[in-house]
Amino acid sequence: MSFTKNIQSAISESILKLYQLEVATTDINLTPTRAEFDGDITYIVFPLVRELKKKPEDIAHEIGTDITASNESIKAYTVVKGFLNVSLTDAFWLGQLAGIEGENNYGTFPKRDKKVLVEFSSPNTNKPLHLGHIRNILLGWSSSMLLEAAGYDVLKTQIINDRGIAICKSMVAWGEFGEGKTPESTSTKGDHFIGEYYVLFETKFKEEYLAWQATDEANATYAEHKKPEQTADGFYKAYKNQYFNNFSALGAKATDLLIKWEENDTDVKALWSKMNSWVYKGFDETYSDLGVSFDDLYYESDTYLLGKDNIEQGLKDGTFYSKEDGSVWIDLEDVGLDHKLVLRSNGTSVYMTQDIGTAQIRYDDHKTEKMLYVVADEQDYHFKVLFEIMKKLKAPFADGLHHLSYGMVDLPTGRMKSREGTVVDADDLIAEVIGEVKKQASERGELEETTEEERAEIYRKIGLSALKFFILKVNPKKRMIFNPEESVDMQGQTGPYIQNAYVRIQSILRRWETMKDNVTADKEVDVLHEQESGLIQTLVAYPQEVLLSAENYDPSGMASYLYNLAKDYHKFYHDVRILTAESPEAMLLRIRLCESVAMVLKSGMKLLGIEMPERM
Repeated sequence: MSFTKNIQSAISESILKLYQLEVATTDINLTPTRAEFDGDITYIVFPLVRELKKKPEDIAHEIGTDITASNESIKAYTVVKGFLNVSLTDAFWLGQLAGIEGENNYGTFPKRDKKVLVEFSSPNTNKPLHLGHIRNILLGWSSSMLLEAAGYDVLKTQIINDRGIAICKSMVAWGEFGEGKTPESTSTKGDHFIGEYYVLFETKFKEEYLAWQATDEANATYAEHKKPEQTADGFYKAYKNQYFNNFSALGAKATDLLIKWEENDTDVKALWSKMNSWVYKGFDETYSDLGVSFDDLYYESDTYLLGKDNIEQGLKDGTFYSKEDGSVWIDLEDVGLDHKLVLRSNGTSVYMTQDIGTAQIRYDDHKTEKMLYVVADEQDYHFKVLFEIMKKLKAPFADGLHHLSYGMVDLPTGRMKSREGTVVDADDLIAEVIGEVKKQASERGELEETTEEERAEIYRKIGLSALKFFILKVNPKKRMIFNPEESVDMQGQTGPYIQNAYVRIQSILRRWETMKDNVTADKEVDVLHEQESGLIQTLVAYPQEVLLSAENYDPSGMASYLYNLAKDYHKFYHDVRILTAESPEAMLLRIRLCESVAMVLKSGMKLLGIEMPERM
């Protein structure tokens, strides 16, 4: 329903009539007129200057004069250098409002018959979900919602990293120090329970390593392997992994478990399955709290051997090459990368191998035209390589692969470290933000007329809105700092600020219900207040914002749009009388405006995974 198409067509037709020059409507770039100038829409005429060999001001005036005379929706124009600023009539904006009201699922596009797979979260089963996971999850979920609104058939998935040495470390720690405890016996959430044993393993390993450094064996190792001028502290810091593999008793136990797991040892697989089940239950609780779900799941324990068939086929057709030691590589220098290992000399896989196979099996399973990987920017290089390999393998889905790369999340206190147990658990963060909302509401004495259960639900919605919006409003590529106190600021660029605009409207509409039967209007408004037409113009832009945010895989665009809409509404609320309007027709129009703003705010926030409360 984009009104810009009408203006684009008018300008394109005018250029053809005035200059006998054909310019496609898609090449007529329009932008909202800047606040300091008169107008609603701006057309930049500079691209025409070279072709027409005329001053940009003259071109703008000629086009402006012509489209104003021939298009009843345009009431005036101004020219600022090469910028043609067009003002649209109040009748036009009223027609746009009527169109918004009459459109079911406003901002939702027709189905495209194109399938997109979105992979997000993809946690390790040796620790609970944390703040970094939350950014990943929120980006993945919101991108999925935006793509669905844009008309795509979206499949939400994750690959759960449920095998490997890290999981074996938790297994060793529980076996050595757990004394048979369970999440149920300790009243601990399953993923937190296992995460504590992962941290405990690292603690015990550090103690073991420190004690070893005082032995003759360590002194001999240091003397044999230290680099010139390397201090003992520097050596032992660098030698940690070698110690784990060659000397550590705990390391040997973890490695032994991994070997037995790969050999399908019955007892080891049973322990692994039991401990992972505790983690999955914990993950599901967190996902439920965040309001997210998945359509399909993949497990690394099933996929880690995938890709070898692709490598074998690639060797036959010359995509890959073997070195003398038997390892398999690919040359990517022609695309600005380097040579990449895809199979070790002993025939075992690397991560790239299984990612090749997993991409293929997902396509075989679902025939998706696009696959979106939501993964932190630490893996930028990995995905560049993966995507180029799939192109060289001529995978039918290769051109539809995209890495939604995002920056890490820090706290005001600094970075988090899983091994040291200094990460902020997702559950703790959710509880902290909801607690901050409750604290502020209690201090202001709000919601006293509601029941305890109703208050708890309102606090939950506001707290999750604060958390989600604060993270999603930042462009994914940017590293960010999450501050719980700032996230709940009712006056800042926050989720609660937007929710407050919606709640204000609900309050007005409840009052309107009690008085509407006594309000009649003999005519309709034909002259708009400046803020009324401004609100309508912002509402009209909503579908395009949905489309742009979806195609850019960037929920921050939608977050910015919703904040601006809420800000415009708050100003409208303060500056324009609604239920005490100067006339019945003005009152009816403003109620319609309130209803449309509330509809778009609720719809847009839903695309960010945010619920709207009726009261605050």
